[in-house]
Amino acid sequence: MKLQDKGHKTINGIGLYYEIYGSGQPLVLIHGGGGSILHDFSKLIPLLQNNFQLIGIDLQNHGRSAHRTIPETFEQDADDVAEMVKQLGFAKASFWGFSNGGNTVMQIAHRHPGLVEKIIIASSFYKREGMFAGFFDGFDTATLDNMPKSLQEDFLKQNNNDREKLQNMFDKDRQRMKNFKDWDDAVLTSIKAPAFIISGDQDVATLEHTVKMTRLIPNTRLMILPATHGSYMMTDFEGDTDDQQIAFTAEEVNRFLKDH
Repeated sequence: MKLQDKGHKTINGIGLYYEIYGSGQPLVLIHGGGGSILHDFSKLIPLLQNNFQLIGIDLQNHGRSAHRTIPETFEQDADDVAEMVKQLGFAKASFWGFSNGGNTVMQIAHRHPGLVEKIIIASSFYKREGMFAGFFDGFDTATLDNMPKSLQEDFLKQNNNDREKLQNMFDKDRQRMKNFKDWDDAVLTSIKAPAFIISGDQDVATLEHTVKMTRLIPNTRLMILPATHGSYMMTDFEGDTDDQQIAFTAEEVNRFLKDH
C-alpha cells in the first residue's frame, strides 16, 4: 500500500488519527464499531489506491485516536470526520462507511451536505427493527469476551497492549448500541448525494430494512451479495477471506464513484 501521509490532528478537542493512500478523487474510509482504518479496509486499499486518494480516519476511542469520557454518538463522529476532512484541505469528498461507520456516513450527508460528493453505506441500519431478531438483546449483558478476537488484537497492537483503553472502546460502543434510538425517516430523505448501499444476504441488517433505506434515500443504488457481515470487503470474523468477492466489491464501488 502506498502510504502518502499519516498523523494526528486536533479535532473537536481530541487527537484523531488519519492515514492517506494513493491519488485521485478523495474517498474517506470510515470503519465500523470496534474497528480501525486497517482492520476494516486493508484488503480494499490496494485495490482502490490507484484510482482514489483514500483518507482513512480512526474515530474517537478507536485505533490510534484519542478517547473521550462522554458517550459516543453518530452525530459526534460525523462532525469529527467533517472537521478532519476540512483540516486536511479537502473541499469535498466521497465517503464509505462500514457497519456503524455507515451510520456515521449517513449523518455526515445529513449534517454536512456541502462536503459530500457521493456516499457508500455498507451493512448499516437506521431503525432498531431493521436488525435481525434479538440483535439488541445481547447488549445488556455483553462483556469484552464477546468482542471478536480480531478486533481486540487489532486494537491492542495499535495501543501498546493497553487493555484499559480497549475496555473503554468496548464500553462506549456497547452503550451506544444498547441505547440506540430510531432515526426519523427525514434523516435519510434529506440526503441529496448519490448513494450506494451494500449488504450481505446473511448480514446483521435484514434485507427488507436495507431495501427500505434504498427507497428513502433519493438517487440510490443497491447491491446485495452472498455474504455475511462485511465479508464482501474484509476478512470475516472467522478469519476467512474471499478475495474474489472483495475484488468484485471494489470494482463496483469504483464504477459507482466514476459514473457521472
